[in-house]
Amino acid sequence: MLGAVLALLLAGAGPAAAHAALQSTDPAQNAVLPTAPQAVTLTFSEAVSLSSDSVRVLDPAGRAVDSGSPAHADGKDNTARVGLGPGLANGTYTVAWRAVSEDSHPIGGAFTFSIGAPSATTVSTTALQSAEADGLVAALYGTGRTVAYAAFALLAGAAAFVLLCWPAGAARRPVQRLLMTGWVALLVSTVAVLMLRGPYERGSGVGKAFDLSLVRATLDERIGTALAARLLLLAASGVFLSLLVGQLGLPQARTARTAGPGATGSGTAGAGTAGADADPEEAELRELERRAAERPQREARLGLGVAGLVLAVALSATWAGADHASVGIQVWLALPLGMLHLVAMALWLGGLAAMLVGLREGIGADVADRFSRIAFGAVLVLVGTGVYQSWRGVGSWGALTGTDYGRLLLVKTGCVIAMLGAAWMSRGWLARLRAAPEEAAEVAPEPVAVTATAAAASGTDSASGADADAEDPVRQAQLARQRTARANADRDRGLTPTRAGLRRSVLVEAAVAVAVLVVTTLLTNSPPGRVAGEVAAAAANGAATTSGGTTGGSTGGAPAPQTVPGRTVELKLPYDTKGRTPNAKGTATVTLNPAGTGSNEVHLKLDGADGSPVEVPEVELAFTLPDRDLGPLTVPLTAEGTGRWTGTAQLPLAGNWVVSVVVRSSDIDQTTEIQQLKIG
Repeated sequence: MLGAVLALLLAGAGPAAAHAALQSTDPAQNAVLPTAPQAVTLTFSEAVSLSSDSVRVLDPAGRAVDSGSPAHADGKDNTARVGLGPGLANGTYTVAWRAVSEDSHPIGGAFTFSIGAPSATTVSTTALQSAEADGLVAALYGTGRTVAYAAFALLAGAAAFVLLCWPAGAARRPVQRLLMTGWVALLVSTVAVLMLRGPYERGSGVGKAFDLSLVRATLDERIGTALAARLLLLAASGVFLSLLVGQLGLPQARTARTAGPGATGSGTAGAGTAGADADPEEAELRELERRAAERPQREARLGLGVAGLVLAVALSATWAGADHASVGIQVWLALPLGMLHLVAMALWLGGLAAMLVGLREGIGADVADRFSRIAFGAVLVLVGTGVYQSWRGVGSWGALTGTDYGRLLLVKTGCVIAMLGAAWMSRGWLARLRAAPEEAAEVAPEPVAVTATAAAASGTDSASGADADAEDPVRQAQLARQRTARANADRDRGLTPTRAGLRRSVLVEAAVAVAVLVVTTLLTNSPPGRVAGEVAAAAANGAATTSGGTTGGSTGGAPAPQTVPGRTVELKLPYDTKGRTPNAKGTATVTLNPAGTGSNEVHLKLDGADGSPVEVPEVELAFTLPDRDLGPLTVPLTAEGTGRWTGTAQLPLAGNWVVSVVVRSSDIDQTTEIQQLKIG
């Protein structure tokens, strides 16, 4: 099964840029065409998947004028093309698009072009909402992914804790409940993500989650294949859990271990004066009997360990094979390291949850010490694979603070450091526990059926009242509460101050682990910093070509907006190219009117350090909407004197835009300044 899963998930993996980005369009953004085009073509940085409404073209009145059913142009899987109807009138047309990149993330946006001459358009942002996932669907989808990560860690980590550290824990009800919680949570979250994927991609409401056609479409995608494989692996995991509890929790195995020394003990007493000569032989016999008694469990642990490792690796492949690791550079290395990262995460975080339960159940210091060594190894693996993934995803030091991916990575690093601090405290408490032999031993569970002994001691008086108690439901409830309280008291008997301190530090680790899982989910939904930098560089090169005059300058502009008094927004961006020329340092001033969705009149001014206008060899202005993966939208600029430019910016959607100004003061001195701008 593992081979089939890996083949299904990894066969399509190949070099690409994780998170596709729109590279070019035909017609171009804000282009003014003399005649109507026959089709609209979009080109992306990597392969994309299309649906029946991936590309929509709306006329100035908001009516659809495309032929529907977009397809890849000339068989190229990184393109999308939709035909247009005949007889299109002059005016401004809006193109709204949405696709799924090769790493299973939906992307979308919008742009405009004009036929004949620009015109007013009634298309509003509400007509383009399908470029973004519904808020409720996005929240539920993200929650499902987070729960899936946590459930995998709980399931794999708790099972590993039982196999490697505490085999006797398989017979404890709290441990069994922990394992079942992880399995059920992973099953439910996987089904939820599978059903929500269709609405999440297409920007529809939560009611579409039960649309079987969307579910079938999801199953045809790589992420759908991964989710289906995960469900099959969960069925096998259910069988594995039943064997784990059944084999390691057998009472006869424990009886066999205790019967050996007892049997030989009677022989020792009968030997009488056999003397010290018989002691080595008896000791060797006892050791052989002990090994024979433990052999079935050792073999069961070995077989279950191999099966559990195979299942854990296969389950981790259902994430790695449909996420950032499956595309980009060095896929051959990123995939196995991504799976290793997930398995190590599960060993550490899931083991922490099992450790909390074990401390409540009175595990000995030897069990905690074994887990401490395993957790230390898992942390080393996490650090090594995490550093590689960070380098692969970020790409540059500037992307750590200049992109959402980099900032989230810094937050995750801080959380992991906090977890390591809590782990260091746990090791200190564990050292104290080992130093106290009276506290280090495992606390054996006492029989809960104390009421049977009390009933026997009370003689016939208790027997005479049994029938009355059985008929009184209130009395039965009281007895049940008493038995529960007695069981809890027996269980907490071994929770000494040292054990309590260890349990508190482990609880802190587990709490921070929840934050790590949430940030990890956000990271997988963010475009890597390396990709963001490459797309920005490509856009800047395209803008340089435009400023060089090869695309017709202002002839590609959008309709001139109507200025609104009092609605002008002014942004000041100080810049310093580190050059030695007088124009190397100053202030760029960007003004927009009416600073709303649609067409905006833009003025750009460059003033030197003394406040006077300066001339520069090249200047570029662009707008980006990161939340929608839209942009950068370069503004064609027309010079209007020294240090003064004007242009038109089409901002089709409301949101927190990023304004970027690139200033080149000489052949080698250049800088980029950015500032946020809220529209709508």
